[in-house]
Order: sequence, then C-alpha cells, then structure tokens
Amino acid sequence: MLDIAEELDRWLAEGREFAVASVVAVGGSAPRGPGAALAVDGAGTVVGSVSGGCVEGAVYDLCVQSLSTGESVTERFGYSDEDAFAVGLTCGGTLDVLITPVGARSPAPAVLRTALTAAVRGEPAALARVARGPEEFLGRALLVRPDGTREGGFGGHENLDRTAEAAARAMLETGRTGTVEVAADGSHCPGGLTLLVESNVPPPRMIVFGAIDFAAALVRAGKFLGYHVTVCDARPVFATRARFPEADEIVVDWPHRYLRRTTTDGRTVLCVLTHDAKFDVPLLKAALGMPVAFVGAMGSRRTHEERNRRLREVGVSERQLARLRSPIGLDLGARTPEETALSIVAEIVAARRGGTGAPLTGSRTPIHRDRGNGVIRTPFAPARSR
Repeated sequence: MLDIAEELDRWLAEGREFAVASVVAVGGSAPRGPGAALAVDGAGTVVGSVSGGCVEGAVYDLCVQSLSTGESVTERFGYSDEDAFAVGLTCGGTLDVLITPVGARSPAPAVLRTALTAAVRGEPAALARVARGPEEFLGRALLVRPDGTREGGFGGHENLDRTAEAAARAMLETGRTGTVEVAADGSHCPGGLTLLVESNVPPPRMIVFGAIDFAAALVRAGKFLGYHVTVCDARPVFATRARFPEADEIVVDWPHRYLRRTTTDGRTVLCVLTHDAKFDVPLLKAALGMPVAFVGAMGSRRTHEERNRRLREVGVSERQLARLRSPIGLDLGARTPEETALSIVAEIVAARRGGTGAPLTGSRTPIHRDRGNGVIRTPFAPARSR
C-alpha cells in the first residue's frame, strides 16, 4: 500500500474509509510484484493497480465486499483455460492478494496512518501486516524505523512483535518488500503467520559524471525510472541548472573527489560520460572499489581499451575491471542523445533485473525475473481461493 501512499494519506486526512488490496506474492509470469496496491473508497473511487489491468475488476469487488464486512481476506488468482478470461489473468501466473479495510473498524488505523505519512514524507520505514494466519491477527500491523522505534503490534503478543520487528528491520536495511513466515509464538516457522513487509526507502541514486548533452538526456531518463539524479562536473560553465533543470542536484567538483565524499549504497548507479582520462581514471579507480550497483563509462572501443590500460597502471585489479560496463549501453544503434540515454538505462534495468537485452520475440527466457529486484517472493496458501 505504500506505493500509493500519497493518495491514501489524503483519503485518511479527508476521513474516507477504504479497502486496500496489496499483492503479497506472485508465481510464474505476473505483471506486478509484492507491495503493488489498489484501493477503493466508500464512493467507489479507485487508485492504484495490482496487475496492470488483469484482475482489477475482481479485486475491486473484493474491496467493496471488505468495506461492507470490515474483514480482511486473502485471495489467489491463477491461470486456467476455464477461468483465465473470467478474471483476466491471461499471462499464465498466479497472484496472491491481501484485502484490508481501513476505517473505524480497522484494528490498526493509527499505525497505517503513520506508515502512509512517513512514505509521503520520504522517511524510511517498514510496515509489516499479517497476510495469512488466525483471524485474531488479520488486519493488524507493525511499523519499524531505522532509529529503533516501532509502532503498533499484533494484539499484545510481545514475542511475535519482536520477531516481526527483527524481520521487518532486516528487510528495511536492504530496501526489500516481500513476505516472511513466523510462528504465532514469534519463532520463525513456515506454516504459522505470513507477514507482508513493505519497505519505504529513499529512491536509489544515479550520479552522472560529465555535463554534456548526452547527460541531459540521461538525467531525464533516470528521473523517469525513479532515480534521484545528480550531475557532477568540475567545469562550472557546463554544470548549471539552466542546462540540467530536471536534475535533483548539480555539483561542481572534481568527480573522484565528489564520489569519495558523497553517500552511495548497493542501489547506486554511476554513469561516467566524461571520456577524458584526467577525469575518468581517478573517478573509475574510486568507483570500482565501491559496493555500488552499476558502474558504466562512455567512449569508443579504442577509448575503452586505452582507459583499461591506464586503470591497470594505477592499480585497478582485473576483478574490479570486470565490473566496468564499457562502452556503456546496449546495442540499439543509438545516435541521438535521447537514443543513447535509452540504451544506457536499458542496460541498467537489464543489470538490475537479470535481463539479457535480447529481443523477446523468439526468446524462451522468462519475461519476469526475480533476480536483483529487492523482493522476497514466498507463495502462501490463501485463506480463500477462487
């Protein structure tokens, strides 16, 4: 539900009651992953999506029913020849959905409000809700923050609260959303309770080094994909707000010096577009020693070979060089800055998701992969089935 936090936070502020459907687990080919949400208010207004359109009608009906009864339910949608077109899930996967009413009868309205407000403000937090288990636990929630505080709980079951807190905190640290199974007494044990944990973390960073025309197009593409984009260049005449109006930050500094002092993590993407040895070599030497998600550098194949030679001379190991994606981008035949930016972000997505970059036409590889998406996918036996 945190992926539609802004709308739901506004609904709560307006005093609306609503039911929210959250994807808990998927199997096979399904368009959206755990945490995707759709909500319906008392007037029938809909926000969000759980399947990209596949089962929205059936989920809408379940939300209306949940609003009427005040009860949380789980539902599994799956593909078969008989019911594929009845519910619309024709892509061949399964989808487990948790429907929770939020209103006066909800057992956890305060903690949900806090979680939504934190998400709107961009504050890191993880929300754990019971997706499967005894009726007394359904609808309850626990919110944890990086500073060690927590809010809510599961009806006075301290052992369960502590176990859920530890699991949620571990997922928050890595920005993951998915399910975890614990026993009702708080110990980890499949078959007890299934908790859906949604992590809200700041957007991943994309740092673009080199304030050139290609960088301007890459900034736009990075913002479109949800990155917090920084442009860094040592030349103040080029690194300006007028040239990069959509960048979140513009830094005038030597690239390697800025990289060493700024904050990066395992989701950070570094795109080196300077193709100038005096910038590239010290920058890439620093970058290839950091645990970031992606390091790519622009340049011709001749530039790439010369750059590698210089990097070896300054002590960069072969193992580190193997991390460098150069020339950056997939082979799309790109010519313009916009086409080149598309080729770069396509490679970034492929690296993150485990894609090959090959055309899907004629390919037999899975369309939706689990690799590198920060999600734990643990199917569960739903309380109700269709």
